[in-house]
Amino acid sequence: MNRPVVCILGRPNVGKSTLFNVLTRSKISITEDTPGVTRDRIYAKATWLDHEFALIDTGGLDPSSDEAFMPEIMAQAEVAVENAQIILFVVDGKEGLTTVDREVAAYIRKSGKEALLVVNKMDAKESEDHRYDFYELGLGEPYTISAEQSRGIGDLLDATVASFPKVEEDDFRDEIKVAFIGKPNAGKSSLVNRILGEERSIVTNIPGTTRDSIHSFFEYEDTDYVLIDTAGLRKRKKINEKVERYSVVRTLRSIELADVCVLLIDATEGVSEQDSKIAGYAHDNNKAMIIAVNKWDAIEKETRTMKQFEEAIRMELPFLNYAPMIFISALTGSRVEKLLNMIHVVNNNYSLRIQTGVLNDIMNRAVLMNQPPSDKGKRGKLYYASQVSARPPKIVLSVNDKELFHFTYLRYLENQIRAAYRFDGVPIILELRNR
Repeated sequence: MNRPVVCILGRPNVGKSTLFNVLTRSKISITEDTPGVTRDRIYAKATWLDHEFALIDTGGLDPSSDEAFMPEIMAQAEVAVENAQIILFVVDGKEGLTTVDREVAAYIRKSGKEALLVVNKMDAKESEDHRYDFYELGLGEPYTISAEQSRGIGDLLDATVASFPKVEEDDFRDEIKVAFIGKPNAGKSSLVNRILGEERSIVTNIPGTTRDSIHSFFEYEDTDYVLIDTAGLRKRKKINEKVERYSVVRTLRSIELADVCVLLIDATEGVSEQDSKIAGYAHDNNKAMIIAVNKWDAIEKETRTMKQFEEAIRMELPFLNYAPMIFISALTGSRVEKLLNMIHVVNNNYSLRIQTGVLNDIMNRAVLMNQPPSDKGKRGKLYYASQVSARPPKIVLSVNDKELFHFTYLRYLENQIRAAYRFDGVPIILELRNR
């Protein structure tokens, strides 16, 4: 990717995630006032004037903390700094200069990367008392902002993009956004890490480690992707923390933003209630879908093992009959490359359009083979069909009476369309309109 990369660093609870959301005009990163909430690197695109860049939010850095994930958070921050051209070092203008601020500033100076000192929470007069303390960090003139009130953001962005090279719009292509969804500990983070070839997401055997939806840019065979590693959805009775509730909201939001959703199912446990719910949400949002059965290396296999697994999963998820299924292992990398190729094909199918003349030929043949149903002597008539949109494909059917067309007949018409065109992984919307 040719985008400049900007990294946000700072100790916990200085408002980094709030600033990230303001700069990206989104709510991707969690802004709960609990230290350590943002654990991984959170990626998103940001734009200012004619500049487009990648922004990374990191976990709060506190080398002296005994928080369980702090070593992993520090490792994630190191990778973010390596990739960044500019660092936004955020400090708390209300609280003033701290020992941890000094430690993080020393780390930034050692990295040799260009850094802008950002004094946040400058929304009260008493904050001005601390402003000059931050000159001690040796990082130049501080930029005073209030991320919560969006004050000073324009000046900060001007300074951020000042050293960027001029980038032509044609240098960028639209990425395919792929959300990996499923219950906790199904292997979503391990799969994303396997694809990226690096530890982008923290991987442990503790369910629910990924609290945010983590966006990663990736290029494969001249195609750009954004891989979204989502937090696993727990059973409702287990959602106790406010942070967990935010994670659920962000997972659902990630599904809404995605082009293709990959439902990851744990082969050692089968389809769970959480799997069915999250798959249903993606289906209701008309997303292109792939079912990936992970941890296939842990299953003892016989002649029909794969076939039996597929039949059992199809029975549990009948509404995803259009979704192709693949058996993979994120641990060994088995069939992961085949999954990437499948994502590319399904995304192309998502954009497929059928010419109106061809579509009506398909419908006419379908009606000849199987007449529409009738009621009290009145038979349904299909006059005309046209595809009005794609992603997902939506087809409008002009009929004499919508009430005569039962959903079973519509399923028959959909099957005739699928027999003629490869819509693997793609839901088809059939909308009836009375002539």
